[in-house]
Amino acid sequence: MTRVVDLVEHAPAVRAALPDALGRALAAGDIVEAAPDPYVPGRWSLRAGSKVGAVVVTAPGVDEPVTVRVTPKVPVARLFFLLGHSLDPRGGWRDGDVEVAGHRDLLPALAHALERQVDRALRRGLLQGYHSTEETSLVVRGRIREADQIRRRFGATLPVEVAYDAFTTDIAENRILRAAVERLLRLPGVPREVRGRLLHQRARLADVTVIVRGQPLPSWQPTRLNSRYHHALRLARTILEDASVEHAPGGLRVDGFLFDMNKLFEDFVTVALKETCRGSGLSARLQDPHHLDEATAIRMKPDLVLYGTDGVPCAVVDAKYKAEKRHGFPDADLYQMLAYCTALGLSEGHLVYAKGNASHAAHRVRHAGILIHQHALDLDQEPAGLLADIEEVARRLVNTPRV
Repeated sequence: MTRVVDLVEHAPAVRAALPDALGRALAAGDIVEAAPDPYVPGRWSLRAGSKVGAVVVTAPGVDEPVTVRVTPKVPVARLFFLLGHSLDPRGGWRDGDVEVAGHRDLLPALAHALERQVDRALRRGLLQGYHSTEETSLVVRGRIREADQIRRRFGATLPVEVAYDAFTTDIAENRILRAAVERLLRLPGVPREVRGRLLHQRARLADVTVIVRGQPLPSWQPTRLNSRYHHALRLARTILEDASVEHAPGGLRVDGFLFDMNKLFEDFVTVALKETCRGSGLSARLQDPHHLDEATAIRMKPDLVLYGTDGVPCAVVDAKYKAEKRHGFPDADLYQMLAYCTALGLSEGHLVYAKGNASHAAHRVRHAGILIHQHALDLDQEPAGLLADIEEVARRLVNTPRV
């Protein structure tokens, strides 16, 4: 049996009875903030930060693992809108595409969404394509790999080292989908009915090579031919890349799936602003590297920099997903934006927050004349309202006066 601890993103700490080995595993795993109770042995204080999802932690000598579930502050359907828009702003998911309104927890919603996307992608059969293959054969097919033939066969006629392109379903797109399905089937907390449908999707992909854990994912390019796979592939790569937690340090095992809301909010804001500014004649660069000093020793990387047709920076943005604070937003963010504006030669800078205690505000820096804007986006509103707020921020960016 697994004990379950339910937390809410950035909510007050929860006290839970845990074996010390599991408490130390949580503290060392950068999953939640965990601290032992100084007065009551075996009790730990657990507080969730910006990572949401679910993980199971097991430790040597502990029979009962612990499942930690972190619920996001925003509704799950809204989280999927942010994710879908950041992955594909022009054809982002709609509520009918992901159908997560019936799920309150992130992992069941994620498993359901992937299963629905994979089912839509495979409805007309598995996509086929050409896959380059090198093998040893008794029949000449394609071209003979002469160097390998000489090195391995020492002049023998058969077998033959050949290379050819096979028209098959064992291609990158299908391999990625199967890998994501396999990943979710290993995670705890997937509802039984969703797990059954995922097993059905795995059976449809049975002839596709399984990607071994630790191997890099195969690359794919969006084309007209694989357009019905696009949504499924983007969601699958999100599951398989940096959002998954799966490791076993020092005998401990942590298995689960987490979204970092900091990164999700940053991706949404920058991609949405880039798309909104597309028709303004300005070009946008995300995570644009620069240096603060003339010796190029102090590196900085604003989330988004807009450039004019002359290649000169004309606006800078940094996105900050912050918990609400009693006294508003941190001053350190203003100092960081002041550095960006100074290094880029800009008269204005823009900080974009998730909704906190302040709406739009502007601060003019003494003796520098630099104006720093602070924008707050309400993530609880409907997508249309959220995108309207993005358009207002984009309007201010485009109208930033040139120095």
